Amino acid sequence: MQTNLADFIKNTPDGDEAEAILRACVHCGFCTATCPTYQLLGDELDGPRGRIYLIKQVLEGAKPTSKTQLHLDRCLSCRNCETTCPSGVHYGRLLEIGRKAVDAQVERPLLQQLIRTALKEALPRKWLFTPAMKAGQLLRPLLPKALRNKVPVALPAGVIPTRQHARKMLLLDGCVQPAMAPNINAATARVLDALGVQLVVAPKAGCCGAIRFHLNDQDGGLNDMRANIDAWWPLVEAGAEAIVMTASGCGSMVKDYGHLLRNDSAYAAKAERISALTRDLSEIMPAFEAELQQKLSGKISQRVAYHPPCTLQHGQQIRGKVEGVLRAIGVDVQLCGDSHLCCGSAGTYSVTQPELSYQLRDNKLAKLQATKPQTIVSANIGCLTHLQSGTDTPVRHWIELIDSALTAAH
Repeated sequence: MQTNLADFIKNTPDGDEAEAILRACVHCGFCTATCPTYQLLGDELDGPRGRIYLIKQVLEGAKPTSKTQLHLDRCLSCRNCETTCPSGVHYGRLLEIGRKAVDAQVERPLLQQLIRTALKEALPRKWLFTPAMKAGQLLRPLLPKALRNKVPVALPAGVIPTRQHARKMLLLDGCVQPAMAPNINAATARVLDALGVQLVVAPKAGCCGAIRFHLNDQDGGLNDMRANIDAWWPLVEAGAEAIVMTASGCGSMVKDYGHLLRNDSAYAAKAERISALTRDLSEIMPAFEAELQQKLSGKISQRVAYHPPCTLQHGQQIRGKVEGVLRAIGVDVQLCGDSHLCCGSAGTYSVTQPELSYQLRDNKLAKLQATKPQTIVSANIGCLTHLQSGTDTPVRHWIELIDSALTAAH
């Protein structure tokens, strides 16, 4: 795709990257076939190819409008198109550059500004979000449905292991997950403790940066990333084997630190090292399959439907590992039809674009329920909460199945 960038972005880091991405696109349109919003809306401008044209026009100097902004806002950032693209177009990176350029020129309505500000200021701050979530859980039966959907039933975390092990890995606690589903990280710690690995949480590590970055507070997101690097670095230097992610959305972002901070001379090398050390939990567990088989063979008889999050299968290009671990210990795991499609959670998308989000959720649940599961499992807190809001079938993180079985086996 030929480009002629406008002066405001030409010869800048964003401009150079955008130009390289645009030139890789050959207009083939394969991406539209797997784009969730294009499937729902049938509008070329609500598919990746159309959005690429819109971004190209803006970067070449065309004046964006509120409609331009809406078409970009409607993108889930699921990156399904990247998996489909035969030319290797880094659409997700181009989208962030395009959104930044559009938002600099198009003022949002006041209500949108208030919602987006509330999300990016409240969600990443645990000291603010956690008491708010606890209050919501106490009042949950009284909340309107739209708000109740965002407030999962309070569940205990259980015992956190305290044994010391020679093998140590870092764990990103995250910003919203500890309040919404504290058992996920606790279950992970218990499972790895049983396998001889100690998980260490750096107290000053916080939000991975995704919330602010994807809401176009890119400077705020980069600052969150720098704070995490500072928190982790002494433990990395002390020999931590890996940085474990139990939320695939966080993992996708942390694995991108090296790229996003490549122009920061103070952090570029450290960010690259952090990204290289980062592993989704599903990348850690296959090494323990034989040990888990010995401990758990025949212990789990549930029929399970697995929803692979977009941030795992498209963002991190990890497929098959969760199913492999669960099948190794005897779990009947099913993938539903169209398992490559997004469930509609997509970070804060379910708040900013609720109508499309709930259509996608209901479509996904219909496919999942067709496998007749006793439990639905996934690997990202947003997906878990979003799916659970539309079904009575239990929705859990897949590591909780293994934790429950190990606990029952003792």
